[in-house]
Amino acid sequence: MPERKRSGIGRPVPGSRRYVLPVQLREIMTSGVVTADADADLLRVAQLMRDHSVGSVVICDPDGQPAAMVTDRDLTVRGLAEERAPGEPVAEHASRPLVTGEPDMDLEEAAALMVQHRIRRLPIVEGSSLVGIVTLDDIAVRSGNLEVAQRMTQDVIEGALPGFFFHERG
Repeated sequence: MPERKRSGIGRPVPGSRRYVLPVQLREIMTSGVVTADADADLLRVAQLMRDHSVGSVVICDPDGQPAAMVTDRDLTVRGLAEERAPGEPVAEHASRPLVTGEPDMDLEEAAALMVQHRIRRLPIVEGSSLVGIVTLDDIAVRSGNLEVAQRMTQDVIEGALPGFFFHERG
């Protein structure tokens, strides 16, 4: 019977008969998610990011359920670059629809979801409650599988940028 190990993403270990068990998102997610109400303004959300050293804030609806996400890039591109007022509601600049995962989701399934939607952050929802978040950094650091994170990062970047960025330069 093959030896089973608790790391990796559920594939055979090359050159051996060992298999690694799939990693579930609950094992690598960060449970402390920074949130804001939909009526919070751009400045307040930027301050939350600064104060908590995060690059995203999950926006919650009036019932407290996750509804959208605002990233540091959203604030820069959709806020500052368009010269929006700092007191403007952040909900207008949030990324929608909110793509989420579940705590029991396998890392491979989550990775495919993130690449498909070209996102670097995946809020984790159990029922209707926000219980965590997984980022590309989490996948790299906590799973110990840098190859998966590098491949995902490349796929997300290539999906988000125009094709001419990847042409050979002569």
